[in-house]
Amino acid sequence: MARISRRDFLKISGGALAGIGLSDHPGWAMDSPAKPNVVLVLVDDMGFSDLGCYGGEIDTPNIDRLAREGIRFTQFYNTAKCSPTRASLLTGCYHREVGQQKLASCMTLAEAMRRAGYTTLMTGKWHLPGSPVDRGFDRYFGHLSGATNYFRGDKTFRLDNRPFEVPEKGFYTTDANTDYAMRFLDDAPKDKPFFLYIAYNAPHYPLQAWPQDIEKYRGRFIQGWDSLRRLRYERQLKMGLIKRSWKLTPRDEQVPAWDSLSDQQKKKEDLTMAVYAAMIDRIDRNIGRLRLKLENMGAADNTLFLFLSDNGGCPFQRTRTPEIDPGPAESYWTYHKGWAQVSNTPFRLYKQNQHEGGIGTPLIARWPGVIQAGSLTDQPGHLVDIMATLLDITDTDYPDTLGGQKLRPLRGLTLMPVFKGKQRRGHDEIFFEYARYKGLRAGKWKIAWQTGPWELYDMEADRTELNNLAPQMPEKVKELAARHQAWLKELGGSRTVSNRKKPPQGKGRTKSR
Repeated sequence: MARISRRDFLKISGGALAGIGLSDHPGWAMDSPAKPNVVLVLVDDMGFSDLGCYGGEIDTPNIDRLAREGIRFTQFYNTAKCSPTRASLLTGCYHREVGQQKLASCMTLAEAMRRAGYTTLMTGKWHLPGSPVDRGFDRYFGHLSGATNYFRGDKTFRLDNRPFEVPEKGFYTTDANTDYAMRFLDDAPKDKPFFLYIAYNAPHYPLQAWPQDIEKYRGRFIQGWDSLRRLRYERQLKMGLIKRSWKLTPRDEQVPAWDSLSDQQKKKEDLTMAVYAAMIDRIDRNIGRLRLKLENMGAADNTLFLFLSDNGGCPFQRTRTPEIDPGPAESYWTYHKGWAQVSNTPFRLYKQNQHEGGIGTPLIARWPGVIQAGSLTDQPGHLVDIMATLLDITDTDYPDTLGGQKLRPLRGLTLMPVFKGKQRRGHDEIFFEYARYKGLRAGKWKIAWQTGPWELYDMEADRTELNNLAPQMPEKVKELAARHQAWLKELGGSRTVSNRKKPPQGKGRTKSR
């Protein structure tokens, strides 16, 4: 197979690594399609509160601008894990029914958007069976793996379906994802709308960032996780993201009090979080580059822009190079529960858990002329709603079969009523599961299982899940547990749709109400 050389990479990127490297699109605005373009950005292992517009102290002015010009969701859910989130996001089905079957019996967003007449483009992390170009994407750049060295890449990097040789110098995965997204936009037909999916691997470990980005944040976290969690919590209250009745969760019992650390330990922890912040900062600047590109193309105002994360902050301690400070290509660091709990402020637990800290994600949507600027919604939603939404806005039906194969039912509901400032008829229930961790939300009620018996929470009064009502309300627990079991039976993980008369969320495209 042919490999892409470093020289070709530098030629392709057109100097974008050294600057913005934009090119205008004469005539794009004139030929702008009636259907909106769609840009879907997914980041990796970023918690609910890391963005400035969700209460964080990391500088994210470009993402914050999207929020000011669009809508923020305060109760949107992912699956709490990398690959399962991608399976649900890209299919509109729960990952149990498609992810465990190598994306069988489902249609991807790219396949759906191609049917709707879109050019389909992707850059970034795939982390699913096969490759993007086999599942509906016209162009692809990125890595098929679940994690990679940001400066050196790995053997799974591809340009379309060809192996890609990562340059020895000047390469950083986050930047390259944007470089190629802009190149694909340059090459895309001007008489067709585009669907662009960018799956940034950042800020997933290993914690690696450009030195100048790290230096910007040195000292910003020296006050420690206890203080920063309280500050984020207060900012979230002022922003209206959370309710005063939702008390800040206590420090994880496995995390020491910040004041108990030595000065040397505090400096090391500050550096670790500085690298993590630098990775998010770099995402934000790339969002700015992409935004400017869309503006120069005349496409920004006819584009639905979506931004979210695949799971909450990561608690796994998998550092491999304690003798090397985090940041450079030679290092391999993760942050741990102390900082993951900061990322997930104000919620409980982390990536992989089906409590709010694992499954709660920011979702920002910008669409001028449709979404009211600066709006906020607490209407619950889930990844499976993205497919239903894009089918709705493109007026595309969800077929019974694809390539002769019977498709699983569509599980999502369109978000268009929410975009228009209306109250939608939401999910009767939202199903959660990853490995041994389980959950289900039905209206204001949620059950979650970590270890031991089911827990029960009133999400209106206690979304931080500090008051377990299961002992007082065993019948409600029994009811919701039975509904969770029904979902398990319905989803099955097999290719055969069950004989239930009516799937829990129906089948086919759900139009806006």
